[in-house]
Amino acid sequence: MTSLSLNTQTVQKKDSVAIFGDIQNVLSIVKYGDVLLDFAKMQGNVKLKKFYYNSQHKNQVDAKNIFQLLGFNCVDVPDSSKNSADKQLKDECYNAVAFNPSLTTIILLSGDGDFAVLIAILKAMGKKVIVFARRGSTSKRLINLVGAENFHFIDDLPALIERKTQPQINDIHPQISYNDAVKYLVKAVKKAISQNKPTNYSYLNELMRKFSPHYHGISSISTPDGKKLKTFGQFVDMVVKEGKIIRQNQHLFLVELNQIAA
Repeated sequence: MTSLSLNTQTVQKKDSVAIFGDIQNVLSIVKYGDVLLDFAKMQGNVKLKKFYYNSQHKNQVDAKNIFQLLGFNCVDVPDSSKNSADKQLKDECYNAVAFNPSLTTIILLSGDGDFAVLIAILKAMGKKVIVFARRGSTSKRLINLVGAENFHFIDDLPALIERKTQPQINDIHPQISYNDAVKYLVKAVKKAISQNKPTNYSYLNELMRKFSPHYHGISSISTPDGKKLKTFGQFVDMVVKEGKIIRQNQHLFLVELNQIAA
């Protein structure tokens, strides 16, 4: 597992992070518990870590035991009624944010559409919300609410950590042209498809870094009009609009191959 060396100067010390997760909805997070904590520390000072589980299910108890060792407060919700854990999670998240204004970033682990209202309220309060979900369980509404740059699949965590912990040689990176960036994106999509890998934003962004020594993220791209791109999703929007790539369900496909997901 990656050993994290945080560039603490890039983290706002006043920013505090809270993690809330429903183990039942994201059981695969068990493999990435320490990586999740590393990711959270990159967002700020982790003040609250809570997972909700049902002690009537052995696999959830096993997961709970692992997260307790990582310092998580694990709350047992043995109620077998539908969404009981989700309800308690949402209630406690509301209370935590209401009584702790220093909490600026909320990391939610669940792809359940029932969290849409909670996310909308948190964003209205000026909070940054990051969602991690397992593949195949994601509500498109959640992706639209938090934005593609703040939505990730759980198995993307190692790549996110690797990218963020790469040593920075200097503070000023060389620029690449927008047209070159498009070429690298297309090349990344081709590579991912040939490897039978996911063509989502995080993986493609990582491949682009490998293809070009001058690409260090979205800030490296010099657009024709001189404007700065804020997110990788904004860059993708431009390429899709020009018809150079096809997007479906936050995955990209090649126009010439017409490889659209079923």
